[in-house]
Amino acid sequence: MLDETQARIHRRAFLGRSSTGIGTLALASLLDPTLLNATEATPGHDRPASTLGLPHFAPKAKRIIYLYMAGGPSHLETLDHKPELARMHGQPMPESFTKGMPIAQLQGQKLVCFAPQHPFQRHGASGQEISAIFPHVAGIADDICIIRSMVTEAINHDPAHTFMNTGTTISGRPAMGSWLTYGLGSESRDLPGFVVLTSTGRFGQAQPISTRQWHSGFLPSRFQGVRFYSKGDPVLYLGNPRGTTDGRQRDVVDAVERLNRIEEDRSADPEIATRISAYETAFRMQSSVPELIDVSAEPSHVRKLYGTDGGDGTFAANCLLARRLAERGVRFIQLYHRDWDHHGAIKEHVAGTAREVDQAAAALVKDLKQRGMLDETLVIWGGEFGRTPMAQGNGRDHHIKGFSIWMAGGGIKGGMTFGATDEFGYSAVHDVVHVHDLHATILALFGIDHTRLTYRSQGRDFRLTDVAGRVVRPILA
Repeated sequence: MLDETQARIHRRAFLGRSSTGIGTLALASLLDPTLLNATEATPGHDRPASTLGLPHFAPKAKRIIYLYMAGGPSHLETLDHKPELARMHGQPMPESFTKGMPIAQLQGQKLVCFAPQHPFQRHGASGQEISAIFPHVAGIADDICIIRSMVTEAINHDPAHTFMNTGTTISGRPAMGSWLTYGLGSESRDLPGFVVLTSTGRFGQAQPISTRQWHSGFLPSRFQGVRFYSKGDPVLYLGNPRGTTDGRQRDVVDAVERLNRIEEDRSADPEIATRISAYETAFRMQSSVPELIDVSAEPSHVRKLYGTDGGDGTFAANCLLARRLAERGVRFIQLYHRDWDHHGAIKEHVAGTAREVDQAAAALVKDLKQRGMLDETLVIWGGEFGRTPMAQGNGRDHHIKGFSIWMAGGGIKGGMTFGATDEFGYSAVHDVVHVHDLHATILALFGIDHTRLTYRSQGRDFRLTDVAGRVVRPILA
C-alpha cells in the first residue's frame, strides 16, 4: 500500500510539499483573508504577487468602472463634431478617403456623405464640444477627457469586442479585468475582484455578449470575471437550497475544502487552490451580495441622481450597483449596455440609447466625486468601434479608422479633448490612440508597466498589449 501511494505522488506534489506551495497559501488565506489581497498567492508562481514588483511605480487608480457601450456608438452623433461632413451631406464621399480602406456592409456600394444627425454645443469652462443628446454628460465636461482619435483592428462586432477586451482578436485570451486582478489582486474579501453587469434598452440592435469577453484565458480561473444580474438573483445558485441553514452550508464548504486539500496535496494542481478559494468566496457572498444589491438604504437624492430605485436591470441600476461594488473594494467593474448598433434610423435610435445611459453615466462620476472616490476610480465610457461618415440608408456602418471615448478620474486630466479625426470623421489623423495604447495607459494608471506584466503560456510570455502599446501621457494628470 505504501509503495502504491508513493507511486501516485507526482514530481509537482513532491516539490509542493518541499516548500510553501500555493495550496498552503490559499488555505492559510481562509484563516487570514488579507493574504488574498494585493499580496495574494499567484497561481503559476511560487511567491506572492507583491514580490513580482507590482505595482512598478506609484499608482493613481485603485479601481476601474468601464462603461462599455456595445454595438459601436457613432462618434459623429456623440463626441466628435464635424461641420464639414454636415456641409457635404448627400454628396459622394471623396474616394481619397475610402479607396483601399476596410469597409463592412457598405463594401461595393455607392458611398454618400451623411450629416451628423444632432447638433453639438460647447460646455463647461473647458468648452468641450458634446452632442445635444448628452445633456447630463455635458454637465461633467470639465471632469472628463474626450479622446477623439481611437483606432482598432476588427471591423465586426464579436472580434472587435474581443480585441477591445483582451488586446487580440484570438478568442480565449485573458480579459483586461483578469490581467489587472492577476497583477494586483482585489481589495474585497467578500466579493470577486472582477464583476460584470449587462443591460439593454429599446433602441437599436441588442448586441450578444459572450462570456469569453470576461474570461481569464490561460490565467488561473480564479481571475475570471463573475457576472452579476441586477434583476432577480444577482448570482445564480448562490442562495442556500430550501431547508439548508448557514451552519449546514458551512459544514458542506468545510467538508469540500478538506477533500480538496487531500487532492491538492496529492497532485499539486494549481486549479485546486482556485477551487478552494472559490468555495470560500461563494460562501461569503451568500451574506455580502444581498446587502450589496439592496439599495433601499441609499438616500432618495442619490437614487434620484441616477434615475433608479435599483433592481430593474437597467443601465442606471447597474451604475448605482457599480458604485457600491467600488466602495466594497472590487478592482474591475464592467458594465455592458448592449444597444448601440445603429445601422438604420440613427437619428431616433442614437438619441434613444443616449437617454438610457446619459443620466446614470454622469451621475456615477458626480457621485464618486462627491464621495472623494473619483481620484482613485478610473471611469471609461466607449464601445468597440465607431460609425462611418457614409450613409447606410438612414444609419451608419461599422468603422475602425477613428472613433471616440471618454475617461474620467483615476489620474486622468479632466476638461480636455485629445486627438482628432479628419474633417469627415473618417480617419484619426492627430495623436492617434490604438487599443493597445489605451490598455497600456490603463495599466500605467494602476502603477503597472505594461511590458512587464506577463504570463508564460505555451512556451512564450504573453501580455495584454502583445508586442505594442504606448502610454498616452498627455492625458495623465
